[in-house]
Amino acid sequence: MAWGNFSRVTEFILLGLSDTRELQVLLFTIFFLAYTMVLLGNLLIIVAVRTDPKLSSPMYFLLCNLSFIDICCTSVTAPRMLVDLLSRRKAIVFEGCIAQLFFLHFAGSSEMFLLTVMAYDRYTAICKPLHYTAIMSRWACWVLVCSCWAGGFLHSITQTLLTIQLPFCGPNTIDSYFCDVQPVIRLACADTYVTEWLMASNSGLISLGCFLVLVSSYTLILVSLRGRLTRGHWKALSTCGSHVVVVTLFFVPCIFIYLRPLCTFPFDKYICVIYTIFSPVMNPLIYTLRNREVKESMWRSMKKFFPISNSNCCKGSGRLKFLF
Repeated sequence: MAWGNFSRVTEFILLGLSDTRELQVLLFTIFFLAYTMVLLGNLLIIVAVRTDPKLSSPMYFLLCNLSFIDICCTSVTAPRMLVDLLSRRKAIVFEGCIAQLFFLHFAGSSEMFLLTVMAYDRYTAICKPLHYTAIMSRWACWVLVCSCWAGGFLHSITQTLLTIQLPFCGPNTIDSYFCDVQPVIRLACADTYVTEWLMASNSGLISLGCFLVLVSSYTLILVSLRGRLTRGHWKALSTCGSHVVVVTLFFVPCIFIYLRPLCTFPFDKYICVIYTIFSPVMNPLIYTLRNREVKESMWRSMKKFFPISNSNCCKGSGRLKFLF
């Protein structure tokens, strides 16, 4: 029988992270606090970079864009997950599922490309300091950021088109808390062998390729600085250390999930929490706790909104330095 004669699935049922009511309430509290931290932390970074002239270097321009992408990426999955944790029936319409899939890959792949650009920025700043301002000009930064978004769109639209051309006639249960390519296409009423390999070649190789470029850039940085570390170089390496932590939290789970066609594990949905929730939470903490300029800018912004006396200011500054 032709697949067009089947009734088309109109909605999917998400199983979520747990079916235990007490655990669902606990997870709701944890993820609500995490999502709040993502929004507040990344918005603080964006405001600090946009309002402080001292944070006008290419590194902070890219960091501002990373914070915006983190907000977008988390907002694709977190609000829906929070609602489902308090709902008994976790249903999402077919069109909403496809839209979530599209925007997740759009923001996620754009972040991969942006992290790669940030690694190139650090490589240029450390290994080619005399040419840094010429290479990473404002125009060049805008071109690189727009290219990241364009690359993310091309990747996402490819994944989406490969998904919607499949027939879906049942079952309609997804063992996850959001719609992603792999769990969705396995519900298709057709042989998805070729499609899964195409998607693995797309998503998996993009993740692996960007990760290898990042590792290569940091290797070149370490090799170029071998035996001639100054105070400025140590500061740059400290920034690179923060970047490595962000890259590890984001890329390793993505490579594990998307570079495995025709293979899934029950714990995959828990690994997805790392790059959809945990990594965006850690990014503001990593970049602010290890960056004196951003901390000082945030402190100046706080003093503007909450005027305090000089004595209290000094005490507060001392406490801030002690905490960080």
